Amino acid sequence: MLKSPSKRPYLLRAMHQWITDSGHTPHVIVDAGRAGDDVPHAYAQDGKLVLNLSYTATQRLKIDNDSVEFDARFAGVIHHVRVPVGAVMGIYARETGEGMMFPDQDGGPESPEPPGSRPGSRQGEESGSGAKRPQLRVVK
Repeated sequence: MLKSPSKRPYLLRAMHQWITDSGHTPHVIVDAGRAGDDVPHAYAQDGKLVLNLSYTATQRLKIDNDSVEFDARFAGVIHHVRVPVGAVMGIYARETGEGMMFPDQDGGPESPEPPGSRPGSRQGEESGSGAKRPQLRVVK
């Protein structure tokens, strides 16, 4: 029996189109450790890269089943960027934060945890150092 293809590239393309059609700027979060050598590692923070995938920020953008490829300027220098689809952790609209995070496995998008469901946390509180983390919402 044939293994079904990953849902991730299809969801990534659909979310990219929805964000663009909504007039917003699509950004992807990439695991820089899994992305290989075709990404600008100098711009990684905490092992992650945030890349602008808007048509105005990229040239020759191609999102296929295996990778995301484009040319873009970083500090005025054009780089060819190639990211395996498996290294894409999520996509969101810069202006609203709406988007989708992808699980490590390709079963589909992650369901958000309800507030206060983490052990030791109360609703409305952030755990850790007190720094507020960006919030993404699953768009249905």
